[in-house]
Amino acid sequence: MVIELSGVVVRRSGRTILGPLDWTVAPGQRWVVLGHNGSGKTTLLSVASMHLWPTAGTVRVLGETYGRTDARDMWQRIGVAGSAVEAAMRPDLTPRDLIMTARHGAFEPWWHVYDDADRARAESLATRFGLADHLDQPFSTLSAGERRRTSIARALMPDPEVLFLDEPTASLDLAARERLLHDLATLAAEPRPTAIVLVSHHLEEIPLGFDHVLVLHDGAVAAAGPIDEVLRPDLLSAAFGLDLAIESRDGRWTARARGTLA
Repeated sequence: MVIELSGVVVRRSGRTILGPLDWTVAPGQRWVVLGHNGSGKTTLLSVASMHLWPTAGTVRVLGETYGRTDARDMWQRIGVAGSAVEAAMRPDLTPRDLIMTARHGAFEPWWHVYDDADRARAESLATRFGLADHLDQPFSTLSAGERRRTSIARALMPDPEVLFLDEPTASLDLAARERLLHDLATLAAEPRPTAIVLVSHHLEEIPLGFDHVLVLHDGAVAAAGPIDEVLRPDLLSAAFGLDLAIESRDGRWTARARGTLA
């Protein structure tokens, strides 16, 4: 297994915000984590990516047990992209440097030595995600979509075995969202990363090629399994507290409320 969580619990200020939770991700799987605000999605991602120590339970990623291995070494094998990573990026640095420094898990270019292969890979990833014309532009001047693409390219720089994407299309306009979903569908079809986990609120933001879904409700697993079995009106209506109609067309999903909302 790529990810194995057993009996995981996270408590804060005496309140359980996640768990008890069991979850496994196998090689080749692409998972979407869904749930309402506060359901524990980002907390789950933080635990599974070895950035948050759980209150209880066992976390195994890529055969290593959290707490028995150096998480800093594991972060070379685990890619994470999202708004929290973007917030840590120095605004005057360029995508070229921000992507390249991920080679050593750093955010500053002067902490390590980089070679021509590192620079070539950073440029290749930037080009792949539509950043070729913005490589030397300050991060603070990029659009929301360009910042998100920088974050994802950066996460892929060390060629991670598992990739975590925290709401990758959040705050993007329609065109930027659809372009990014296309790129993520292409990534999902490739053999690496071995596993991908994407956190979202919306069915419309599930890229093609994602085949499993975990639904959280108040920190607990409401449903988990193959996408066609989980994205059902009864399961999602219960999880979101709303009578929902679910549709799938050409591999893309949509959800809408049925009837008149009070």
